Amino acid sequence: MQFANRKEAGLALARKLRHYTDNPDVVVLALPRGGVPVAHEVARALNAPLDVFIVGKLGIPGHEEYAMGAIASGGVRVMNPDIAGIGIPQSAIESVVQCESRELDRREQLYRGERPTLELKGRIAILVDDGLATGSTMRAAAAAVRQRAPQRIVVAVPVAASGTCNEFRSEVDEVVCAITPEPFRAVGLWYEDFTQTSDDEVHALLADARRRDTSRAA
Repeated sequence: MQFANRKEAGLALARKLRHYTDNPDVVVLALPRGGVPVAHEVARALNAPLDVFIVGKLGIPGHEEYAMGAIASGGVRVMNPDIAGIGIPQSAIESVVQCESRELDRREQLYRGERPTLELKGRIAILVDDGLATGSTMRAAAAAVRQRAPQRIVVAVPVAASGTCNEFRSEVDEVVCAITPEPFRAVGLWYEDFTQTSDDEVHALLADARRRDTSRAA
């Protein structure tokens, strides 16, 4: 099975999450940028508020497409245990962390501006991305969200490596993976259109979600 695009993937994922529809405790958190179109459809289907949760991937120096870990707001850092035997110098790791921290701050300002983050204490936080490969980015997000004392953390993605999906079951309260194809290889292979999500698209989708939140509260 292939999704046509992230919107279709979000609709498929929303069907797997319909038990949370109209639950006032639910907050949908999108990992930008690719997770935002997916999460937008989930939030709309569940009638829930949408926010972004900024996480930065730490790419292996010289091979940035491969994640050696991730960082998230609040100083959370999660390293991929598989990179321990590669022998990356600690100084190189710290250089990547500093660079990605600056990018994380930039994206917080770009996507949220002066708007405060949604309150997570005592709520059901549904973390959404467009897929899970190693899971390091989502792992950092879940660790950061846990610091904000939600009643429940749900990891939800349209497509994932089955092993990664299973690993998360011991780390969060619920894991929803719409499909877990074998062999998995890469997230993008399971989308007909996996074009990079632009900042303008992120802004437009978040603005639409805010309009829905305003009309719902009226």
